[in-house]
Amino acid sequence: MPKPKSIKESITIMTEMVMPNDTNTLGNLMGGNLMRMMDIAGAITAQKHCNRIVVTASVDNVSFVNPIPLGNVVTLEGKITRAFTTSMEVVVNVFSENIPAGTKTKTNQAFLTFVAVDQTGRPIEVPEAIIETEEEKELYDSAQRRRELRLVLAGRLKPEEATALKSIFNL
Repeated sequence: MPKPKSIKESITIMTEMVMPNDTNTLGNLMGGNLMRMMDIAGAITAQKHCNRIVVTASVDNVSFVNPIPLGNVVTLEGKITRAFTTSMEVVVNVFSENIPAGTKTKTNQAFLTFVAVDQTGRPIEVPEAIIETEEEKELYDSAQRRRELRLVLAGRLKPEEATALKSIFNL
């Protein structure tokens, strides 16, 4: 089993300016381009945590709350929420900043799951995540419910076996 690792050791911050080639016909960052950036930020975060190659296993709901206009700066912040046996859940928060106007807005948040793999593509154990703050504890505790929901929706777990979800659905 790998040595446990602090969550703060793998925090990833990526910054990029929205250029004309990144936008839709309304002059806003295309959703697919943002999802690509979120996947990269999440993968870097997961790789930093486990020091291994990682593959994307799932992306939870991505809601586009606020558009990100041409010329704004996009900042993505990735953080491990919980490490399971071979997988890690990462939260990626996205902010849009209009530097000349001095405004910064949170535009998106998504939870992504990555699996660590060896050179042959087989899953490999990852370090446990060390929880140090109240926010990390809340994300860690809720990660089990999100994981069970993903597994139920994928048909890999029966609803009655989802112990963390039982209180939510009265199962």
